[in-house]
Order: sequence, then C-alpha cells, then structure tokens
Amino acid sequence: MFDLSLTKLMVLAIIAIVIFGPDQLPKVAAQAGRALRELRRMAEGARQDLAEGLGPEFQDFDIADLHPRNFVRKHLFDELEPDPVISQPAAETSYTTTLAPGETPPYDSEAT
Repeated sequence: MFDLSLTKLMVLAIIAIVIFGPDQLPKVAAQAGRALRELRRMAEGARQDLAEGLGPEFQDFDIADLHPRNFVRKHLFDELEPDPVISQPAAETSYTTTLAPGETPPYDSEAT
C-alpha cells in the first residue's frame, strides 16, 4: 500500500526518535496503535450497518467489489464467461440456403 522498504522505515524511526524523543516514543506509538484499532473497529461497524441496511437480498454483496481496482479486475481481467446467446449455434431455418460455387447472394433492397 505505501511501499515502505527497510531503509524508509529506518529513516522514519530516526525522525520519530528525534521529534518525540526516546522517552515519549513508546507512548506515541501506543496511542497510534489504539487510534488505528479504533478506526478499524469503526470501519467494520459501518460495513456491518450497511450490510444490515441493504437487507437479505444483498447478503452476498461484497463491499470490496466497489473499489475501482477490484471492480476493473473482476469485470475486465477475469476469464470471461461465454455469452449464452452468442455461444449457442444458430437455429437452422427454412430460408437458409447454401450458395453454389460462383453464385452471388440475392440482393435485398430493404436490408441496405
């Protein structure tokens, strides 16, 4: 998500030690952890409230599908299912004929 490498984490740790000091850093880290847990709890509660509000018709609805990346991946990059209308062979009708070699098809003035 943030693409943090080991060197970037070390730089952030050094900056945090300089800004907060070694004695305050554990307290700040604990507060940040509690805030992150509270934020996750609130997001999960909102997700559950939305699922309850939508009702039983949408119980298999996944909110993660609304994320643009997941939406594109699901609808464009997944293996496409064949269209049942197109994949079925055309029904033979009485007006279907085969042309003899060299024969031109009849001209239909209403088709153009």
